[in-house]
Amino acid sequence: MSTEYLAAAETEWKLPSPRKVALILVILTESALFTIFVVAYLFYLGKSLNPPYPHEVLEFPWLGSFLLFGSSATIVLAEKNLKKGAVVGFHVWWAITAAMGFGFLIYTGFEWHKLIYEDGLTLGTNLFGSTYYSLVGLHASHVLVGFILLSMILIFSLTGKLQHRHHEHVEMVSWYWHFVDGVWAVVVLVVYIIGGNS
Repeated sequence: MSTEYLAAAETEWKLPSPRKVALILVILTESALFTIFVVAYLFYLGKSLNPPYPHEVLEFPWLGSFLLFGSSATIVLAEKNLKKGAVVGFHVWWAITAAMGFGFLIYTGFEWHKLIYEDGLTLGTNLFGSTYYSLVGLHASHVLVGFILLSMILIFSLTGKLQHRHHEHVEMVSWYWHFVDGVWAVVVLVVYIIGGNS
């Protein structure tokens, strides 16, 4: 068998990873779902007949955004450490990522507490309340799922159950987390920048 044939066989196209294909499909599906909620929010924006209105109660989520966008950087650092075999570095950066995700959830809880008990904004208050909690709540539920996945990976790694063959699982959780962060950028634009000035 010629060396040219062997070289061609080695560079032959291979099927993509089933996990990557599955996650890409999940992300596409979830993107379509978020698009529906974003369009609904924009469609009903400014159509509430009774207060409170967005500009009266919404404050720009500086802390929440810092935590979530910053966690995209820390998860990249965690992955780099994992690929280098620096387990301690992976644990540190992965734990920081999970902590930042949990911090975002706590931030959202405080924000909702203020909106509900101080500003009187609930799901049934007006159209703004209905669309706001639907969109932001949908995103928060995805952050919660991401936090659970991050925590599971961390526990498996700390207990020595995370092996080299599981590295693609870690990468898929990272992809999902970046997706959640990307959606937050859209939510910030639509809810807090466009909606907050309405």
